[in-house]
This record gives sequence, C-alpha cells and structure tokens, in this order.
Amino acid sequence: MPVVAPPVPLAHRRRTHALVAVVAALALAVAAGAWSLRDRGAGGGASAPGDASAVGPGAGTPTCAGRTARAPRELRGMWITTVNNIDWPSRRGLPAETVRAEFRGWLDLAVRRNHNAVFVHVRPSGDALWPSEYAPWSEWLTGRRDGRDPGWDPMEFMIAETHARDLEFHAWFNPYRGGQPATVGGPGPRLDQLAPTHPLRRHPDWVVTYPSADKPGSRLYFNPGIPEARTFVEDSMLEAVRRYDVDGVHFDDFFYPYPEAGQDFPDDAAFAWYGRRSADKHAWRRDNVNTLVREMSERIKAIKPWVKFGISPFGIWRNKRTDPAGSATAGLQSYDDIYADTRLWVREQWLDYVVPQLYWHIGFDRADYATLLPWWAATVKGTRVQLYIGQADYRVGERGAWRDPAELDRQLALNRRHGVSGSVHFSARQVRADKLGAVSRYSGTHYAGPALVPAMAHLPAAAPAAPTVTGARRQGDGEMALTWRGDGAASFAVYRVDGDAARLVGTARGTGWVDRTAPTDGSFSYCVSGLDRSGNEGRLSAPVAVAVP
Repeated sequence: MPVVAPPVPLAHRRRTHALVAVVAALALAVAAGAWSLRDRGAGGGASAPGDASAVGPGAGTPTCAGRTARAPRELRGMWITTVNNIDWPSRRGLPAETVRAEFRGWLDLAVRRNHNAVFVHVRPSGDALWPSEYAPWSEWLTGRRDGRDPGWDPMEFMIAETHARDLEFHAWFNPYRGGQPATVGGPGPRLDQLAPTHPLRRHPDWVVTYPSADKPGSRLYFNPGIPEARTFVEDSMLEAVRRYDVDGVHFDDFFYPYPEAGQDFPDDAAFAWYGRRSADKHAWRRDNVNTLVREMSERIKAIKPWVKFGISPFGIWRNKRTDPAGSATAGLQSYDDIYADTRLWVREQWLDYVVPQLYWHIGFDRADYATLLPWWAATVKGTRVQLYIGQADYRVGERGAWRDPAELDRQLALNRRHGVSGSVHFSARQVRADKLGAVSRYSGTHYAGPALVPAMAHLPAAAPAAPTVTGARRQGDGEMALTWRGDGAASFAVYRVDGDAARLVGTARGTGWVDRTAPTDGSFSYCVSGLDRSGNEGRLSAPVAVAVP
C-alpha cells in the first residue's frame, strides 16, 4: 500500500409531471462497423449521417445538435485498502452480506465524487481475496488465518459491482510480502503462524525475515532474488488476470522493504548463488525488481492485451545531489534504498501508467510537490506511459501546510498545468471523511462532472459504431431515462446539450442511463457514444431532442 509514514523518511426540484415531447425523430441511420484508432491515424473520421460525429484524436470537432461535444479525459480514483482493515472490510470476519454492503458503499462514494476507477487491495501479503490455487484466503476478510473458504467469491462480486457503475477495477497486489508484523495482528516473523497452505510454509527456502525477528516490525518476505520464488509470485497474480475481468494490474511502492537502521536485507545466500555474475549486490537487487516488472508487463499483455499495468512508486527516484538526472530533493531514494528503478520502468515503457506518491505539500523543503511534479512530467514525456499522481488525502489536518483545506485543491490545479492525466487518492476512508472539507473543495473545483478515462493509443483499439438512441422519457423528480442500442461497446458516454456546448453528463456499461440532473423545463438534446476497453470513443449518435413544457 502507499506509504503512510511521515513524508520523507530522514515519509465529494421541484416535482414535475410535464409531458415530455420528443421534438426530433430518432435517427435510425448509424455508421456501419467499428472505427478503429488506426483509421483515425489515417485521417478517417468523417461525420456520420445526420448530426453524428466522430470523437477523438484526428476526428475533427465532434458535435451534438450543432454544439461542440466536450468530455474531460482524466483518471480519477481512490485506493481501497484491505490490509489491517484500513478501508475495507471494516473488521475481520464480518458476515458476507455486511462485507458486500460496505464495498457497495465505497463504490457509491466513488460515483458521488465523479471518480472513474478504484484500486482494490486484493493481495496484501501473500494471500488472496479470491479462491486461489497459489495463496490462502486473506485473514483481513475471513478473520481467520487457517485459509478457510468464506463460501463466496469476493473478486467476482467486486468486479461486477464496479463495472455496473462504469468504474474501472484495478487489482492491487503486493508481490513480495508474505505476512504482516505481529504488532498489527499478523504472524510477524513466525513461519508457523502463517496459514497452513501459505506457500512460504511449503517453501521455507524462499523466506527472508526483515527486520530481524527481535524487532517489532519484523515480517516475512518472498525472496526477490530467487527466480523460482519470483515466477511463483508472478503466477499467483496472473491467476487473477486470467480468471477475472480486471481492467488493470496495480502495484504500489513495496518491493524490497524500506531500510531499517543498522540492518541489511539478509539475502547473502541468494546473492552468492544467483548473483554470481554481478559484483554489486545493490545492482543485482535492482535487476531482480526490474525483471519482475518487465516480466509482469510482458505476461499480462500476452494473456489480455487490453489490461493496463501500472505502479505507484515512492515519489523520489534519486536526488539531484546523487544523480544529475534526479530531482531537486533531499529524501529517501527509491533507486538506492528500495532498489526500485522507477525511471527505467517508464523509459522502457514496461508500464501503461505510473502513479508517483507525491505525499508532500507545495513548498516542503526536502521534497517540494511543485518540484517533483514537473520532474515526473518530464520523465514520462516522449513515452506512452500516462502520468497520474498519488494524492495524500490522509495527511489533511496534520500540522503545518496540511491544515489548509486548499492544499490538495492547489495540487490538482498544478497537475493540470503540467498535463497530468489523473489522480489516485489515498485512501477511500479519507475521501469519505472529507477532513476540513478538503475533499469537497477539490471535488467541486476539479471533479464537478464526470470524466472519461484517458485513452491508451498503444492498447487494442476498435472504437464502436454510433449507438441509436431508442427512448427518452421523464420519470420522477427532474429525471430523464435514456435507452439506446449499440453493438461492440464496452461502455457508453452520454452528452447533453442545454446551452452552448454538448457536455458529458454520464457514463454507463449497459444500454440505459438516468439523468438525475436534467433540466425541469425548456428544450435540450442528448447524444450517446460507445467506447472500447482501451477508452477509444466512436461516433456520436444522432441527437434526440426533448422539450419539457
């Protein structure tokens, strides 16, 4: 999970029963076939019959009822953390229906805050929130460490509920952690306290204990330097990719552990055997992590080419005083201290997105947000890797700059000035808590309406043909129910014209949507488009015009 320690370790009408008059007949003509990204690059994208228009790069200006169609493209998400029951479930061993109700609540929060993705902790420490052949059931769900089956499939449930709200589901894994410290109720350094089916009990030769067993934070790790252990860890995560309809695979900053004073990670034996071609143990450790990242990237795309792969690393790669290519900072360095060469992963384009954890305020002398943000923007420039920022909602209310409820609002404004493609907020509990009204403040400014996730041009592309709107009827207090037909789309975007532009007002995975903010009088129009799994948007439907007397 994202680092939650101190910043640099030196760490969201009136009732009417008026008759709705459909002023314009629904257009029946739609463009035939899918319109691919390749066609766009070749200069395709002529308008469809009627008022339908192509949407997306190279498609010209899309219009609905003669108005320019506008849809912000921005990833907006939050981490839902399971370890230590930080976010969900709220306690270990809750009844299944309570667990399900709590998860629906987190998704409903995401919808209210106009998010479009969730990052859900499904492998916190060598365990699983799905029936796995590689790992025991997570005690943070079941309340037990005996691996007993809870009798239902949380992963299947979570993905279905997430997609029903047209949110992306990014499965968040911790690759190498084998357990949690005893201080938070985990097994600590004791192998015999792991679940009987835990793979480290079957492969004690893969175990590394760090820090030492006499230290309070001691825990067990899979040894990153043993190739068989690495392959097993990859297989255990890829099992979820094969079996479930995940949108993304997500890692945080934990690979080799953060250093403890006076203690080296005890992997001498593995280095002696597997690192014989390297005279430098530090370089060997970095190569071990690089290999994991590269192999996961390749193997994910071999299984499901549309699944995104992203990592949320510690915010500092290297300080400029150590490396001229580094940032003007003075904090822990992921390259040197935890063997995470995050800059290489971006430059090699092993990632589809990167989410550096910039958990410091603007103006912090050792790690200034305003300094690190442009460094990361420059790092992704010229690559296909999208830059999102990990935002420190958990720090709101702390002493100093974090007592200003506008800090995160200013950070999101700075993100936009630097062309950042989105943000992920740590964590769900803080988004709900809305300390000092900070979440409401930045949400009102930056997330006031829905957004489409940024398209990834290098992923499979087959933007759907224009849908056909089949109905628009008033229901309830100020609500408009829309239905449409559309083939080949993973999701749909709904635009409404009630002024000088056609604005995105909603998204859906099915072929219907209810506009709960529809005008209660006057005339307005809707258009609908389809999107593929990679976020590529097809032509807009012909508009349907409605009038409320």
